[in-house]
Amino acid sequence: MSAKKESFLLNRIKSVGWAFKGAWLLLRTEASIQIQFFIATVVTIAGFYFDISKTEWLFQVTMIGLVMSIEGINTSIEYIADFIHPEFHNSIGRIKDVAAGAVFIASIAAIIVAAIIYLPKLF
Repeated sequence: MSAKKESFLLNRIKSVGWAFKGAWLLLRTEASIQIQFFIATVVTIAGFYFDISKTEWLFQVTMIGLVMSIEGINTSIEYIADFIHPEFHNSIGRIKDVAAGAVFIASIAAIIVAAIIYLPKLF
C-alpha cells in the first residue's frame, strides 16, 4: 500500500517554509551574509534618503538579491565540500575559491551599480 500523496499546495507551503528556514539559518550563522545584509540595509536607507527612482530601486534590489543569493550558494558549496572531504585537499580548495570568486564578481558588480546610483547624488 502506498502512502497518500500530499497536495501540490501543501508541498509548496512546506518548500517555502524550508526556504525561509535556510535563509534564516544563513543570516543567523554566516558572518559574510550578515555583513552583506548590513550593507543592504544601509543602501536601502540611502535609497529612501536620496529618493532614488523606480529604475534605480530595481537595479539596487536586483544586486542585493544577486549577491546574497550567490553567497548562499557559496556557503552551500563550502558545506558540501567540507562534508565530502573534511581534510585539506587542493581540489576542494579550488572549488571553494571558485565559489568565493563568484560572490566577489557579483559584489564588484553591485558596487559599480551603487556608485552609478549614489555618486551623482553625493557630488
